[in-house]
This record gives sequence, structure tokens and C-alpha cells, in this order.
Amino acid sequence: MLTKKQHTLLMLIHERLQEDGVAPSFEEMKVALELKSKSGIHRLINALEERGFIRRLPNRARALEVIKLPEDEDTSSNIFRPDFGGRSEPDPQITEIPLHGKIAAGTPIEALEQYENIDVPAAMLGAGSYYALDVDGDSMIDEGILDGDRVLIERCDNANNGQIVVALVDEEEATLKTLQKRGPDIALEPANPDFETQVYPANRVRIQGRLVGLIRQYH
Repeated sequence: MLTKKQHTLLMLIHERLQEDGVAPSFEEMKVALELKSKSGIHRLINALEERGFIRRLPNRARALEVIKLPEDEDTSSNIFRPDFGGRSEPDPQITEIPLHGKIAAGTPIEALEQYENIDVPAAMLGAGSYYALDVDGDSMIDEGILDGDRVLIERCDNANNGQIVVALVDEEEATLKTLQKRGPDIALEPANPDFETQVYPANRVRIQGRLVGLIRQYH
């Protein structure tokens, strides 16, 4: 499932290729998606390429090719809804928290949007405020976080070095990574040697929560 910005960018590239035979420039993409910088476009392009929707062609200007377009998906079939049995009264052992869709654990995606509420065991949570995310990607596999896992996040705006956090980059895109503070910079470290650490000035990164738990569905 693509995020809204990924879908918008993919369709923009597809339409321009159909009309003009050439993809839009990064500046045109930035303006069309109302992003603040081209770095956001680079991340969206990387995400589309990793998911197999586009590919880059060597030795050509604006060298992008659309491989496939997204199909209509019934996302409800991919959502894990724990079944704790029918109950007419609230169960004190169950807590309802919002599910904010997918977050890439490999490439940052757009900022979080609420899709629905889900039930989780209250014992997994403390007294704070929480939300859930579905992981899309494998950059955190060495921390035991796999593609398709559901992570439970405690809302906070600060975290300690070494904690796994949801970080919002440039007020546009969110990613799940290990936090490391390096002087005036923030490093967002993956847990997979195939991915590179992302380093940003601290004023470009806003912490939106820290990892406190994980739910895995076995098929």
C-alpha cells in the first residue's frame, strides 16, 4: 500500500510520461507535492523504486520508468484485529489505541494519519498515551522488528540515545529508527547493514514517540 504522497508522485510521473515522454523534474515534483525541499522527493522516489513501482534508467535525463501502477486494495484484509471474545462491557485487560497505518522501516514516509482504533492487552502499555503502526520494510530486522509487524509507540517528544523512536523529518515524513544524538545533529540508525544511517540537523527532526512493544501475526 502506498502513502498518499507516494501515490500522488507515482501518478504524476506516469501522467507526464504518457503526455510528454519525459518525467517531471525534481523541482516540478517538489512544487506539485507542496514539499519544502527536494530531499523529500528523493526519499519518495527511493520508496517507489524499492516497492517496484518505478526504476531509474541509466544515462538519460529524468531517467524514470513506471513499471506498474497500484491496484485497488482492500487494506482491511491486511490489518490484524485481535479477537478477545465478545463483550458487552469494557474489559479492563484491554486498551483501545489508534492505528496510524504503515511506517517504513527502511525509507521515511509521509507523516502519520489515523486509520482506526485497535484493541491491545493493557499489560503491554503503561499510563501514557499510545498509538500503533504497521511496519513496512526490513531496515530494523537486527532489532527483531520485521516487515508486517505491528509496533506500539508511546507518545513523547524526547528520547534517550539508543532508544527506537518514530522520528518526523522536515515535518513531512516519518521513520522508525534508533536515535543517536551527535552534537548539533540527530542520527537515525537502521538495524540492518544494507541500509545507511540518516543524519540531520536537530532542528529538522521531531520525535513523535518511542517503541514500547510489538505484536506479530503468524499466518
